[in-house]
Amino acid sequence: MRRLGLLAAVFAMPLLCTSSTGVKLPAYTRQVLPNGVVVDLMPKPGVPLVGIRIVVRGGAEADSPDLAGLGAITAQLLRKGTEKRNADQFSAELDSLGGSFNVFTDGYAPATNITSEFLTKDFDAGLDLVSDAVLHPIFPDAEVRKLIAQRTDAIHAAKDNPQQSIGYYYQAFFFGPSHPYGHPADESTLGRIRREDIVHQHKRLYCGRNMIVVVSGDFDSAQIQAKIARAFGDAPAGEVFERTSNAQIAAGPRLLLVDKPDATQTYFQIGQPGIDRRNPDRTKLLVLNTLFGGRFTSMLNEALRVESGLTYGAFSTVQQFRLPASILISTYTKTETTGKAIDMALDVLNKFGENGITADQLASSKAYIKGTFPTQRLETSDELATIVSELELYGLGTDEIDGLFSRIDALTLEEANAAARKYYRTDRLTFVVIGNASKIRDAVQKYATNITELKVSSPGFR
Repeated sequence: MRRLGLLAAVFAMPLLCTSSTGVKLPAYTRQVLPNGVVVDLMPKPGVPLVGIRIVVRGGAEADSPDLAGLGAITAQLLRKGTEKRNADQFSAELDSLGGSFNVFTDGYAPATNITSEFLTKDFDAGLDLVSDAVLHPIFPDAEVRKLIAQRTDAIHAAKDNPQQSIGYYYQAFFFGPSHPYGHPADESTLGRIRREDIVHQHKRLYCGRNMIVVVSGDFDSAQIQAKIARAFGDAPAGEVFERTSNAQIAAGPRLLLVDKPDATQTYFQIGQPGIDRRNPDRTKLLVLNTLFGGRFTSMLNEALRVESGLTYGAFSTVQQFRLPASILISTYTKTETTGKAIDMALDVLNKFGENGITADQLASSKAYIKGTFPTQRLETSDELATIVSELELYGLGTDEIDGLFSRIDALTLEEANAAARKYYRTDRLTFVVIGNASKIRDAVQKYATNITELKVSSPGFR
């Protein structure tokens, strides 16, 4: 794997067209195989590498509440034994090719992502390895038990690290157990998973109509297209996964206090209803959130870190997934300054929503995004493959990227401030706080009359 990393570092170069007026995705082809597999090919000569990204719709959304974590377990077991390779053989072949094989899942993702990268000359062997793992895993009992034990230990370890666990507590509390995003994996859900559940999950999701294959890098499109068709064309067609949800997010203000008696710092997240990935206001919120909490010189970070020294960092995120999520403030502070830090974050939020931004601030945010977006999201083959797979997954066109700068330029100050008033509010907030409850309870109880308290030692995140 190391030689691929060195090559990528040595030969990395911008792969898309850029100008003062915008960015443009490189040309790529799209094909749908007879069994429904979507194949996107983006050739880019110059670096002798080929990346394969396989997207399987469903992800954590396909998990039932009582089997949360099933999708992640299924994905992580793909390389632990197939019909013609055991786990050791898979690892040995991968290492001999100097290739990579990774899976990515989280509690919000509407899909599982499997990524791999190989030297161009090793593409055939790499494709055989990857397609075998994705389409023909056997999920050995011993590997199932071992992985579930490891994941359970990781959950226990996360309880000792508020910075890691607060996201799980927030997810469970903000969305609630009936929402597809509201049941992060925990000790009890992992303990219920059996091999037959994994086999069923794989059969249901890893099928033609539910799969996107994106190949990027140095290759001949005609040859690669035929090879991908042979590798994935025999997968059962199956059905596209699509989960609907009528679950309602509870209205704030409300607060979850997680008691960690040995804590010397308080971690807190403050969220409110946000948007989904296709919401027409997404460009407005990209510009606004950059100013509010999306960069180092944001209003949140300036107030809580630079001016007051209450934290080493404060930021906000506009979550954008298949279903509406939240606009989320995250930071931490010393136990004794808990109330002061939360008050300051709320003051920044209140002023941002009520007063809006100035013309100079709007211009600054636009320039920042246009200067950083290409290098952060669109520079390497893997980043471009990620973008293409997102366009497929969310049903967006190439104008999502090609027209981004034009949409940013067209945003007026009046439109931006109207969006700030609409989305950055203080009347519907959800607070999640982890710290020494005996020392911070009095400080945080003023933020909501609806207060839930948990011990960090209690099972799960609800």
